[in-house]
Amino acid sequence: MGVRPPSNGDDDEPESIEFGIAAVDAALRSADLTFPATKDDVEAALGHERIPYDAHGNDVSLGEMLAEVQTRKFDTRQELLNELHQPFEAYRREHSGGVFQQVRSMLPF
Repeated sequence: MGVRPPSNGDDDEPESIEFGIAAVDAALRSADLTFPATKDDVEAALGHERIPYDAHGNDVSLGEMLAEVQTRKFDTRQELLNELHQPFEAYRREHSGGVFQQVRSMLPF
């Protein structure tokens, strides 16, 4: 997931804000982790990382999200991302500011 931040009125393209699975993917790409990898391998490499779960910068540790996953070994990075998708979505829904906050997060201002 990613959302573009509001424009500052300049001509430069704004950078996107990565959160959820997109932020996990970015962390995995920059980590010294190879696949196949066990849940313990991922925890050791990235469990301490704080991952934004919404466009407002609220975050949760990857270790907390890994605890919600039942799979013990991931053959590929994509397999890990697929397993983490549902826990991140559930966490975002449970910790969002309600309907108003969800609508606000979709507006460009």
